Amino acid sequence: MEGTREKPPEASTPAPGSREPAGSAGGPEVLPPEESEGCERSLETAPRKLCGYLSKFGGKGPMRGWKSRWFFYDERKCHLYYSRTAQDANPLDSIDLSSAVFDCKADAEEGTFEIKTPSRIITLKAATKQVMLYWLQQLQMKRWEFHNSPPAPPATPDAALAENEPALRLELEQEEAELEEFLCPVKTPTGLVGVAAALQPAPAMSLALQNISLKHLGTEIQNTMFNIRGNRQAQGTGHGPPGEDSPPSREPQGEEQPLPPDPSTPGKDPADSQKPAPKSSLTANLIQRAKRQNNTFPLLAEVLPWNQTAQEKTLALEQQVLMLTKELQSQKELVRILHKALEAAQQEKRATSMYLAAAEDKDRLELVRHKVRQIVELGKRVEALEQERESLAQTASLREQHVQELQQHVQLLMDKNQAKQQVICKLSEKVTQDFIHPPNQPLVPSDSADRNFLSQQEKMEHLKDDMEAYQTQNRFLNSEIHQVTKIWRKVAEKERTLLMKCAYLQAKNCQIESKYLAGLRRLQEALGNQASECSELLRQLIQEALQWEASEASADGVELNPISEYDEYGFLTVPNYEVEDLQLLAKIQALEVRSHHLLAHEVMERPLRERWAALGELAPSIELKQLLRMGVSQEHRPRVWRWLVHRRVQHLQAPGRYQELLSRSQTCKHPAARQIELDLNRTFTNNKHFTCPTSSIPDKLRRVLLAFSWQNPSIGYCQGLNRLAAIALLVLGEEESAFWCLVAIVETIMPADYYSKTLTASQVDQRVLQDLLSEKLPRLMAHLGQRHVDLSFITFNWFLVVFADSLISNILLQVWDAFLYEGTKVVFRYALAIFKYNEEEILRLQDHLEIYQYLRFFTKTICNSRKLMNIAFNDMNPFPMKQLQQLRTVHRERLEAELQELEQFKAQYLETRASLDTVVPEGCASEDEGDGEA
Repeated sequence: MEGTREKPPEASTPAPGSREPAGSAGGPEVLPPEESEGCERSLETAPRKLCGYLSKFGGKGPMRGWKSRWFFYDERKCHLYYSRTAQDANPLDSIDLSSAVFDCKADAEEGTFEIKTPSRIITLKAATKQVMLYWLQQLQMKRWEFHNSPPAPPATPDAALAENEPALRLELEQEEAELEEFLCPVKTPTGLVGVAAALQPAPAMSLALQNISLKHLGTEIQNTMFNIRGNRQAQGTGHGPPGEDSPPSREPQGEEQPLPPDPSTPGKDPADSQKPAPKSSLTANLIQRAKRQNNTFPLLAEVLPWNQTAQEKTLALEQQVLMLTKELQSQKELVRILHKALEAAQQEKRATSMYLAAAEDKDRLELVRHKVRQIVELGKRVEALEQERESLAQTASLREQHVQELQQHVQLLMDKNQAKQQVICKLSEKVTQDFIHPPNQPLVPSDSADRNFLSQQEKMEHLKDDMEAYQTQNRFLNSEIHQVTKIWRKVAEKERTLLMKCAYLQAKNCQIESKYLAGLRRLQEALGNQASECSELLRQLIQEALQWEASEASADGVELNPISEYDEYGFLTVPNYEVEDLQLLAKIQALEVRSHHLLAHEVMERPLRERWAALGELAPSIELKQLLRMGVSQEHRPRVWRWLVHRRVQHLQAPGRYQELLSRSQTCKHPAARQIELDLNRTFTNNKHFTCPTSSIPDKLRRVLLAFSWQNPSIGYCQGLNRLAAIALLVLGEEESAFWCLVAIVETIMPADYYSKTLTASQVDQRVLQDLLSEKLPRLMAHLGQRHVDLSFITFNWFLVVFADSLISNILLQVWDAFLYEGTKVVFRYALAIFKYNEEEILRLQDHLEIYQYLRFFTKTICNSRKLMNIAFNDMNPFPMKQLQQLRTVHRERLEAELQELEQFKAQYLETRASLDTVVPEGCASEDEGDGEA
């Protein structure tokens, strides 16, 4: 019985009416269903080009108006090109979409939208509102795709694109999903955009001349000549449409005029003489032909045919392929049915052959019984199927009855609903009538009421349309703002990265230049005053280095956070030294300051600003202490200093106290007024606010110092207070705030007698500093002791004015930030850190005169505030306040004993001098006696 399961091959027994297989010689090429479906899928999944006709508003004078233009998007450059027609070879102009924004206005003409670039605004109009929304959404997506695309193609573009394609597709899908939250995706308008739009005739204008671009007249002439040349070439060949090559060896003339297949001649087709072409051969041929025409329009050859005839032929051939594919599927289905019938007939034939071939009656009887058993089984199966059919019929009748009942119920509900609607309409008419004609007024004729009602309905429809238009505009603008914001953030992030990279390179450049100048300085020190060609060349190089400015050398370069002549508080960034050696040192210092500023700006300053901004209300804490040690950003420093000063003097402050002291200083002249006036002109000569004749800072400083002289009569005025008050004025800006800052420093932070006539506490702190230096920096103190260098000549002024004349402004204010919170211990910490910072340089100096000369300006060479802060608050630990107080107590007792002993010597001297003055030698007359004789 195995023979019953055998099937003959399909190709061996073709069914009647079936065509010849595609693979036969001389037969037409017919794709199998799987391949044809693959072609359809490839065409559907291919990226659709964004192109189509739009009206562009432009022109001048009487030619100004709407002009029909063919627009085409170039993905490589993110440009939207446009020409007069789709067949033009050269575009008229392009629009850069990478930095453009899109806008549509609800009150504008339907289909009108704008593309706003940094240089111009282009007004466009689509045929319908749907086309306008489609263009806007597609332009948004193209712009986002361009900004998310990789910046440059790699060496192996296929592999790189394969790797980047999933991530890029994911980002685009996310962006599409986000945009759909604002505006639903618009379906592609059929025949108005894409390649199909090129087959449509260009929109007709009222005047043919009006559509010509006079601004791009040269391009218009080139396109016209190109089209004329293409038409002449086509007419000369006599085959095919213009702009299409027709080599006889590849494309015979029979292909140009396709005929319908003749059913009387199976296996013959108009394209029988042509060899079988691969999939999508028609599209490939069209692309190759278009490329041979030297088309200069970007990507136009890949999308648009040269004329309408060739495109129509292509569409006709594609339709014919689809028809043949459907017919092939139907023929295959017929072949399957015939194969089943043939299999049944073959089984019957085998059974008959076996019956006839049986040798004995017993075998034939067995075959008959087998057939009878099969017939009985089939009969039982037929009965079961008949019973099943009857049950299904009964179920169907029950269902029909149920459906009829439901229909009756629905009809009743519809009648009820109609009755209710009639009642609602009558009531609505009555309400409308009552609204139009109140009961206390006479009724208006029905015609006028109908007209009013219709006008109101018309207005309502207009309002609904306007509301819908505004809603659409709002949704689109929301999506545009969302996308532009994301693009701006990405561009800002890229710009920030580039700025950090440029800052790093500029800082490295400054460091290299600083090392070069330092090398010149060391060569100058090594040569000394020797007269030689090398010394002359060295002097010339130094002179050029002093005159050279980075801005002149890199005039076209990018300046990032440049160090100007003055800083934000008015101090000179480069000290003005008259000695040439010091000028070179000042130049080196300026370069180092700039290098540290560029490197620290993004890494440290911005995070510090963010921490200060997030701090909120100020309160004493460990976090605040750490932040103050790191420094306060410029925008937050006035607020923080006012809070620090208020903590110190809140028990001394009284409303109107400063104004009272000012009025007293105006009515009564203080003895210290003359010294204050002299010191005003000596205050910060390197600050523009104190050297400019029109500045108001000197007058404010005078009033603050006079008010303080009356606030604390025991001190009155001491040299150095002018610098303390000047720093407070530069930071706080207000006179009264600066006055209370000076009071806080003198009366609450510094020890008593710090600014008295004897300066007792100041002298004590100098001795304490000597002990601390010996403890923390023993090697340096031994070196200075051997050369008999007294550091108090240098450090006394540091403590008196809290480094106001010593450190550069940004480090000075950082010291003051911590000083106003923690007190005088900060001054000791920074004094020790300054010597530690320059310890190696001082140890290299052997002569005491060189050491004094170096100590005179070495604090100005400190540029790395972060390093100095780490030395002061980390390397100098442990630094307990108890130790500082003990040292102060010990040295104060010693100093007071020395002063008391000095007073005794002074009293003894005066007594001795008085006793000697009473005895006058003979022959010597006093001045009084001489005057009397005269």
